[in-house]
Amino acid sequence: MNSRWQPWSLRELVASRMGPAQALERSRARIAETDGELCAWVVQDPDPQPSSGPLGGVPIGVKDIIDLAGLPTKCGTPLRADAEPAEVDAAIVTAWRQAGAMPVGKTATTEFAYFSPGPTRNPAAPGHTPGGSSSGSAAAVAAGHVPLALGTQTAGSVTRPASFCGVASLVLTHSRFTMDGVSALSPSFDSHGVYAAGVSDLALAWSALVSEPDPALTAERPPRLLLWQGDAGPEMRAALAAARDRLVSAGAVVDDFLDEKVIAELTAAHPVVMAYEAARTRAAELAVASVLSEHLAQLLRTGASTPEHEHELARRTMTEAGKRVAEVMAPYDAVLAPAALGPAPAGLASTGDPVLSRPWQALGLPAVTVPGARSPAGLPLGLQLVGRAWSEANLLAVGCWVETVLRPTG
Repeated sequence: MNSRWQPWSLRELVASRMGPAQALERSRARIAETDGELCAWVVQDPDPQPSSGPLGGVPIGVKDIIDLAGLPTKCGTPLRADAEPAEVDAAIVTAWRQAGAMPVGKTATTEFAYFSPGPTRNPAAPGHTPGGSSSGSAAAVAAGHVPLALGTQTAGSVTRPASFCGVASLVLTHSRFTMDGVSALSPSFDSHGVYAAGVSDLALAWSALVSEPDPALTAERPPRLLLWQGDAGPEMRAALAAARDRLVSAGAVVDDFLDEKVIAELTAAHPVVMAYEAARTRAAELAVASVLSEHLAQLLRTGASTPEHEHELARRTMTEAGKRVAEVMAPYDAVLAPAALGPAPAGLASTGDPVLSRPWQALGLPAVTVPGARSPAGLPLGLQLVGRAWSEANLLAVGCWVETVLRPTG
């Protein structure tokens, strides 16, 4: 990565004992220096307040579909241009404040957290999409504006931007924390996420968030992994193959995930339920579909025209497929998979395809994106580790081990 865009390590920040005032000064200076080019931020808090939690006032960005008291929630749409400031924090912001994070502002998102691109540029791959919908948060961490930033994922909205921007991410188990104060799209899938420079930083952040031991301290045992590559492109397949060789050489067990049928069923069911729920959650926007992007308008129209029996069939498919996936995963620590089809596509007209995250999001499973791989052209490629529900601590420990083994040398 260009030295101009070095992420800011949370672990190094905490070890340095930098105070909240100094950390805020550094964050603001970095934003002022580069955000005119990146457009990762919607608005900054003029007077962010540090807390006394274990993170000690670490600056954090908040995706602009998540309420932050005193600032408007504009959801990446002109329909919310005149939104009033939120009166209270979203529940997840409260949780992060209690952990010691200091929200410094709202980061850019796509329109209502769907596909229509926002203004953000990719600091790790200029001229290429940063992904969506949590693009501002991923870019803010990749550019070193903040050590942590919050996102949400309904299909691939956290994992894909992490892969494209070359940073780490954690998608939490669905319903791990309430979505109160978050503008919903599909309640069955909407999940919280967080970005950091590396998996070790995510582990430290998770420890503070849930008041548990640091998972990085338990990352000693070589894991048992299932490898699934889906329809990834040649550059991502090559990265997976290289990762497999290095992990096996370090002692990991890496077997192939052979039940492609169950993954196909989940991948097909996810967008049916997502569209059905989005049309009802965003009924007010459906009523003014002519002013929405074609991406979002089509999603809402599709969901509104989906018969109830198709929705119920998709839900039953996910339930039955989930049982089969749980059986397959039971002897393993995680699934190793591509975080995206390949490197970030050129141009800013598209945010990329979330297809490789859909099956796991359909099941509400936690996922960690491990950065570090590169395409032959030098673009970031993220690898995804998917764990069992409610297994974030174990998944982060596995992620720390994998990150250490795969860390670039030289």
